[in-house]
Amino acid sequence: MPKTGMAPVRRRAFVEAAIRSIHDRGFVDLTTGDVAREAGLSQGLVHHYFGSKSALIIATMRHLLIEFGAGIRERLREAKSPRGRLSAIVDGSFCDEQLQPEVISAWLTFYVQALTEPAVRRLLRIYQRRLISNLRHEYRRLPTRETAEVAAESTAAMIDGLWLRRVLGDAEPCGESAIAIMEAHIDSQLEPS
Repeated sequence: MPKTGMAPVRRRAFVEAAIRSIHDRGFVDLTTGDVAREAGLSQGLVHHYFGSKSALIIATMRHLLIEFGAGIRERLREAKSPRGRLSAIVDGSFCDEQLQPEVISAWLTFYVQALTEPAVRRLLRIYQRRLISNLRHEYRRLPTRETAEVAAESTAAMIDGLWLRRVLGDAEPCGESAIAIMEAHIDSQLEPS
């Protein structure tokens, strides 16, 4: 007899196991059996809840996007001004949670999978559009050197590019130095007061 209410718990266990397994084994050689063993559950349950490795990866990306979004929203609630809200977005992008080795591995897998899997590409585009939209909203409330659209696009590009440089560099990823660079970039987008 199946245990009532276990589906969300098991789904989350598989998603968290997928994040760890991607980091430990890489995506190409990863099997649903590897994820099941990491979760301490049966491989049949992976197929029952997700249907395929691809669907599990999509669920894992959704999980990371939800966590990322929640972290950003929490920081935005605490910000007192449009400039502070821009800093909140940057802080959420380079916080310790986003720079954990397992999370980094999962995000890099998603970027690569977005090249060939339409569902993953769609999720990545949602993330990108939401980031630009949030940035644009705050830049519109501030005097900028260029349009709010240009400022938002350049800031989003800097966030993604700097994140990639930090996580693929030789040194341990450093959120503080990335935040300092991003803060300088945001200041460069604003008219002097």
